[in-house]
Amino acid sequence: MAIKKSELYSSLWASCDELRGGMDASQYKDYVLVMLFVKYVSDKYAGQPYAPITIPKGASFKDMVALKGKSDIGDQINKKIIGPLAAANKLSDMPDFNDPSKLGSGQELVEKLTNLIGIFENKALDFSKNRAEGDDILGDAYEYLMRHFATESGKSKGQFYTPAEVSRVMAQIIGIREARTTNDTTVYDPTCGSGSLLLKVAAEASAKVTLYGQEKDTATAGLAQMNMILHDNPLALIKGGYSTLANPLFMGEDGKLKTFDYVVANPPFSDKRWSTGLNPLNDAHERFQHYGTPPAKQGDYAYLLHIVRSLKNSGKGACILPHGVLFRGNAEADIRRNLIRKGYIKGIIGLPANLFYGTGIPACIVVIDKAHSIEHGAHTRKGIFMLDASKGFIKDGNKNRLRDCDVHKIVDVFSRRDDSDPKYARMVGLAEIEKNEYNLNIPRYIDGSEQEDKQDIAGHLQGGIPEADVEALHAYWDVCPNLKRTLFSPLPLGGRGAGERAGYLHLTVDKQAIKSTIYEHPEFASFVERMNAHFEKWREQASVALRTEIQEFHPKELIYRMSEGLLNWYADKPLLDKYDVYQHLMDYWAEIMQDDCYLIA
Repeated sequence: MAIKKSELYSSLWASCDELRGGMDASQYKDYVLVMLFVKYVSDKYAGQPYAPITIPKGASFKDMVALKGKSDIGDQINKKIIGPLAAANKLSDMPDFNDPSKLGSGQELVEKLTNLIGIFENKALDFSKNRAEGDDILGDAYEYLMRHFATESGKSKGQFYTPAEVSRVMAQIIGIREARTTNDTTVYDPTCGSGSLLLKVAAEASAKVTLYGQEKDTATAGLAQMNMILHDNPLALIKGGYSTLANPLFMGEDGKLKTFDYVVANPPFSDKRWSTGLNPLNDAHERFQHYGTPPAKQGDYAYLLHIVRSLKNSGKGACILPHGVLFRGNAEADIRRNLIRKGYIKGIIGLPANLFYGTGIPACIVVIDKAHSIEHGAHTRKGIFMLDASKGFIKDGNKNRLRDCDVHKIVDVFSRRDDSDPKYARMVGLAEIEKNEYNLNIPRYIDGSEQEDKQDIAGHLQGGIPEADVEALHAYWDVCPNLKRTLFSPLPLGGRGAGERAGYLHLTVDKQAIKSTIYEHPEFASFVERMNAHFEKWREQASVALRTEIQEFHPKELIYRMSEGLLNWYADKPLLDKYDVYQHLMDYWAEIMQDDCYLIA
């Protein structure tokens, strides 16, 4: 029986982690992910004359297996496998498999590399028939390992990876799915890390797009190159070794910064060394000329202005930044004011704290759109859409994580400019922003605080249930209007014929009987019956569709069609949050259904 994806990933991680020993996870990841890369390209491309990746003779995973147990295994892997493979495909900064400071020396190194190769001999890791597009078994395995390495790497070394859920939000809110993309459509990440954010944007596009990325850390740039190949984007252009701000490596034919259709980034927060190698007051690329120079010890706006400069006149972008960029004063206040006046800032999305590897502070997504900006004469932007998603998450180990329903809700509300819930999102007019001196701090415009539990002193002292508290449950009484009269009645004043105490009610059933009274009430029973029938009808339709479409659609397309249908099915149902229902399906998909669909597909 074929092994399930989830079991395969956890087995891979457990085996790799066991072999790590005392090596730092941020270093060990390079060996594990290179090994996965060699296995994948060998299975998929070895012996193919027109493959996008060249596998030199003697440099396949099979040749690596032949080196198991040899006393010079590390040196031979470098010379016979990694060196030729890197040279043939212009891959840079591959790890040294003969480094005793990381892998140990003598027999320790031999055993560690032999066992590591053995892990990837798992028959379930046969990529010869696997398609990497859409995050199949290979893409998901890589993502799984990257996420775990980021978790293990600690505060300062996990920044090579942007959480997949955040990447999905960014990829969708820039609107690339709805755009008419072609091979000429360009997407750029100036601080691309391992390339996960770029790949999420590419996955949202309706056609293959051209990817560009720059990463200062050369080893991480090498990971990004491999990541592109593993996800069937071998022509992506990744450059490394230099700071994007001091030495941007993508230039146009006119000698100016190359501009792109879409730019996304998760730069280092509050980079204190952003200006190293750069004279901000005389920037050759004119990134700060019309806005102001960022503070010497706060590089957030330096990266944002680089993005603005790197976008075409109709380009769109999104950047993850700490909340400080929204309200800090002095030079940053001037930059913020100029960006708003030019009409570049389309929206702000506040995210939960502790989402990112490397920092626990809350961050936001600043959404840039030049289509309604000053470039087109006079900008037509009427306001900035603000969304406070800080409370929508689940605890996952020592980090927080956006659930599928959180991602979907953010994207839905932002895309539709839905301000029906002012505690979650609203369009803030430019006049209001100007009145607040261009301060964009989200709590100034969205009161996301929990409603205060008001205490009724008279109720505490004299007894009775405040009628206002009962009326606050109006959504339930709309469905079951007579249930309220069954549970509550006016509170009488003391004494015979004394009348009623206005504004207060009393419970007409025993406290222990409240639950059974509700369940047995005909209005509630009717509501439950209607909802059960509603679900059964969806389940029947979904079952028929599943049986006919499971061979026709890729599993990711299959769950997308099914989950979107479920959201629409529950769009107008009282007392039920459609996103909660959606999350139940997505949890079932992740835990059980996904593996089954991949086995059948």
